[in-house]
Order: sequence, then C-alpha cells, then structure tokens
Amino acid sequence: MDPDKKIEIHIPSVPGFEKVAMESAASVARGMGFSGDRIEDLKTAVAEACINAMEHGNRMDAETKVGVTLTIGDAKLQVDVQDQGKGVGEVATPDVDVKMEGKEKTRGWGIFLIKSLMDDVQFGAAPEGGGLVRMIIHLDR
Repeated sequence: MDPDKKIEIHIPSVPGFEKVAMESAASVARGMGFSGDRIEDLKTAVAEACINAMEHGNRMDAETKVGVTLTIGDAKLQVDVQDQGKGVGEVATPDVDVKMEGKEKTRGWGIFLIKSLMDDVQFGAAPEGGGLVRMIIHLDR
C-alpha cells in the first residue's frame, strides 16, 4: 500500500459495531505485512478504544458516531479513535494484584490493554471537539 493513505470509518455507538473498525484495521495491517500476532494485538486495541469511545465519550447514544481514521505510513499504522463527547482521557488502570485474586469486577482493563499492545498511545481532545485516542503500531517490532 502507498504510504500516508488515510481511511475513515464512522460507526454508531452501538455494541458490536466496533468489529467493523477492528476488521478494517486488520485488513489494512495484513496488506502492510504485519504478522498475525501483531494484527491480533491491533484488533484488540482498536475494539477496546471503540468501546471506550461509545461508552464513556458518546454515552451509548446510538445516534452519536465514533470516528476511526487509519493512517498508513512507511512502516507504521496510526489509528485515531474519536468520540463526540468529552472523551475517555487517561484513567487509572485496575490494581493487577487485586484483580488477579478475583476481588474486582472485570471492567476497566481497556486502557491497560491498549497501552500494552500498541507501540505508542496518546489520549487527548480532538481539534474539532470530542475525545481522541491515537494508537501507533510499528511494522518492525
């Protein structure tokens, strides 16, 4: 694929539609030559970011869209996930020791997963409003 190409997807804030963004990102990554393991990492991170945007940013309003922009670089793929609300921001992750003992509910691991699976992650506000999560995955890792 040619470098610096952008693909934009807009999905409703309805559970299940994160799979559209996830599979689109996976398709682009396959075309770029990412390994199967890295594509699985990407799919998980994109799904988590979309679910967070739906739930925390857009408050599960089905009329409100989540924007996903895939930017293809020379040896990296950048994925921007934008909500139309206040965004998720960067929140504390659950205490791993407590979680492993089964004393905590199974929510709140999305940001931890995103940060663990991607090479670079930034949280902020989009210039046109809403929250933005920018994730970058490098081909050579």
